[in-house]
Amino acid sequence: MEFSKSLINWYLQNKRDLPWRKTPQPYPVWLSEIMLQQTRVAQGLPYFLKFIDAFPTVHDMAAAHEEQVLKLWQGLGYYSRARNLHATAKQVAFDMGGNFPNSYAGLLKLKGVGDYTAAAIASISYGEAVPVVDGNVYRVLSRVFGVETDISSSGAKKEFTALAASLMPKKQASEFNQAIMEFGALQCVPKNPNCSVCIFNRDCVAFLTGKVNQLPVKLKKTKVTNRFFNYLIIKDANGNTLINRRGDKGIWHGLYEFPVVETETLTSEAETVALIEATTALNFSPKGIRLLHPDVIIHKLSHQKLHIRFWEVTSDTVLPEAVDIEQIKTFPLPIVIHNFIENNWQ
Repeated sequence: MEFSKSLINWYLQNKRDLPWRKTPQPYPVWLSEIMLQQTRVAQGLPYFLKFIDAFPTVHDMAAAHEEQVLKLWQGLGYYSRARNLHATAKQVAFDMGGNFPNSYAGLLKLKGVGDYTAAAIASISYGEAVPVVDGNVYRVLSRVFGVETDISSSGAKKEFTALAASLMPKKQASEFNQAIMEFGALQCVPKNPNCSVCIFNRDCVAFLTGKVNQLPVKLKKTKVTNRFFNYLIIKDANGNTLINRRGDKGIWHGLYEFPVVETETLTSEAETVALIEATTALNFSPKGIRLLHPDVIIHKLSHQKLHIRFWEVTSDTVLPEAVDIEQIKTFPLPIVIHNFIENNWQ
């Protein structure tokens, strides 16, 4: 097929030199695909290298404590993926003798492995002719072939999967899948792609009809909830502070954070001080309370927008459960808290 042949030739000439491409073994392919879901390669690559250094094999990851995995994952977001990563490592190491399933159907049985990841591993590691469908694939196919189906609709995935399958050379499944993802990442980018140098500009429906910026079609918008967090950085008589582990539900579950007072709106400083004084999170009477950062820190998640302030709360007594800052740095923390500690702690 002309499309596939041109795409694979482009890939062989332009592909990035990435460590997981040096071997088709399923462990590094699986690790990279989990990390790169909704994460750019530039951001994900350092994490991949840290994980491979800490856990050279799936057995090494399986033997690690979950908190070590979460700490290394810190900053990538979507921490449920890190938990699934660890659970899958244990599943493969302990139940499968360290061998990943060697088929698309088998890979789907692993925790946290969906259609996309299973297709990527099956095609790259085992040459199985199953197409990958992710954001890059939606974008390339919708533009080149003028597909105006809403990609958030119920039938879109099936339609695009069928189209990708019809284009895939059965004996070059690995090259084709990697090529179409790489083409979407480097050439057919979401905004302002350089169509003048695109290998498909003579045939691309979106380019020829002026619809490059309109495709792919996505009508469903994600509803974003605003939340307002006031983190309490408690300093006792020894300069130590308190830290809590979040529960097993909601955002950042299982990670550690400072005691928090959440409000329904952005309250004034005076209102917030009164709320902090009355909170049951404190089992002592504060000696002083002050805002540590003049600006509200905005932290965006997929479905939530967090408005965060940090408050120093001092006590003239020694709190037996308090720990020092160097110890806190060893815990898995939400990246917004990690960054605040790194940039502001004195």
